[in-house]
Amino acid sequence: MTTLSFSEDGVDVVYDGTEFRLARTLIEDTTQKDYFDVTDHEVLRIVEGDPALSGEARQISDILTGR
Repeated sequence: MTTLSFSEDGVDVVYDGTEFRLARTLIEDTTQKDYFDVTDHEVLRIVEGDPALSGEARQISDILTGR
């Protein structure tokens, strides 16, 4: 199971028992989008490649503002 914790400057990830951080700039460079326009599903794809996605994708801006 992968856990994502979002903040204004990046995402803390726990993947397969390993903890690491994806910096905001890395996410922006990878997706070619502004960080706040990226969705949680896109971040999960960066980490896992082909994840089993469930639920509706949410933009990071919405996650951080609690929408």
